[in-house]
Amino acid sequence: MKLSALHIIRYSFIVLLFFCFQKVKAQHSVYDTVKVYAYVTVEGDTIPMSYLPDVEVFAKLTARQKQYWAEWTRLRNAVYVTYPYAKTASKIMNEINARLVNVHDRKQRKIIIRSREKELRKEFTDKLTKLSIYQGKVLMKLIYRETGNSCYEILDEYKGSFNAILYQSIAFVFGTSLKQVYDASGKDADMEKIVRDVERMYGYRS
Repeated sequence: MKLSALHIIRYSFIVLLFFCFQKVKAQHSVYDTVKVYAYVTVEGDTIPMSYLPDVEVFAKLTARQKQYWAEWTRLRNAVYVTYPYAKTASKIMNEINARLVNVHDRKQRKIIIRSREKELRKEFTDKLTKLSIYQGKVLMKLIYRETGNSCYEILDEYKGSFNAILYQSIAFVFGTSLKQVYDASGKDADMEKIVRDVERMYGYRS
């Protein structure tokens, strides 16, 4: 029996479909489980869920952001430089105050204060004269943080009102004030964060 060309084409097509079906069937027998994530809502509904890979997005900083980070970096550097001085100053002032507790004689009090003043001058004069005006402002705030007193109040207590007013006038000329306070939860919040980082890094105790 002779097969026409049409029969041969049909037969070939059926054989091709048969092999394709066998291949698909074999694939399903190997990969018969598909991992599907799902999320169950509070109401009990099941919603399909998938995990997407992390994507990093980079963008240029705005002018405002650049200014903020420039100011942050400047403040951080100033705190790193001046905080050890503030810690040392507070320690010495606490020692002086402890010695002055029961001393009421004015002359004797001056002797005690001047003895430590010489020590401070010898250790810090060269270092402090190298500070910028901005670093000096930061240092005064940190001294308030550590002692609870402004630099003006400290000068008034140790050196008298005349010297306190004199140095306050000099500070005013340079655009600052010895009466600066420290507001950890307000305008000095950024400084407080940096100080706490420094304390953790170097093991300081508040």
